[in-house]
Amino acid sequence: MRVVFMGTPDFSVPVLRALAAAHEVVGVWCQPPRPAGRGKQPRPSPVQAAAEELGLPVHHPVSLRGAEALAELAGMQADVAVVVAYGLILPQAALDAPRFGCLNIHASLLPRWRGAAPIQRAILAGDTETGICIMQMEAGLDTGPVLMREALPIGPEDTAQDLHDRLSAMGARLIVTALDRLPDLTPEPQPEAGLTYAAKIDKAEARIDWTLPAVEVDRRIRGLSPFPGAWCEIGGERVKLLRSRLAQGAGTPGQVLHGLTIACGTGAVEVLEAQREGKRALPAADFLRGAALPDRLG
Repeated sequence: MRVVFMGTPDFSVPVLRALAAAHEVVGVWCQPPRPAGRGKQPRPSPVQAAAEELGLPVHHPVSLRGAEALAELAGMQADVAVVVAYGLILPQAALDAPRFGCLNIHASLLPRWRGAAPIQRAILAGDTETGICIMQMEAGLDTGPVLMREALPIGPEDTAQDLHDRLSAMGARLIVTALDRLPDLTPEPQPEAGLTYAAKIDKAEARIDWTLPAVEVDRRIRGLSPFPGAWCEIGGERVKLLRSRLAQGAGTPGQVLHGLTIACGTGAVEVLEAQREGKRALPAADFLRGAALPDRLG
């Protein structure tokens, strides 16, 4: 099939590579390069870098609402567009341009967790499973009918990064299968029952409140890892906590019980990986060798 691919971040790259191996990718659309690093020089997105490595033509308009961008998209005469974490809203003219429309790879079991941050919100809510849906796109936010879906369990120590990587690989596999079977797939409208929205993560959510129950603190650490990273203060320094698990113990909220096991409002959390500002992430044992912990964390 002639495929237009639309995506921007790391999550989208395995999908692009799978499509390029199985179909004719006639164009890759992503967001424009953004200033990054100390010099604030424009840096191509992960998808742009992968597309250039594969020798695929790249397009990065700032919007898809202009006549020029829409004409360029229509001129590709694509059979289908595959959209995954693109970051721009597709107007109806863009949705209608490919012969079979636009398919979206969404990292949740719709209608649960429509919206911007489905992976993180699933962990924060304590969900025991998530998954991938291949959805026929329409004008609403993740409202289209589902063509294929596959579930994935969420383990008790899984972080958002862990799920990100597994769901990205799953999406790459499922979309190739979906395109192979596209004429025979029956779109299933999403039910209204169970509908939830995955609001964008606010950095204000990242500071750890040790007065919360341990189960909520643990979900916060895992759900916000690696970005923006749940954090607390240790000796006046902001430290990100990137992996954790529930632990035995009790005490005053924030009290260091032993090692990196910290008391919460009820119960305790054992921090498995931490990162000081400007340093690399370290397993708890290595982190403790270079850090003198106070009796209580802020």
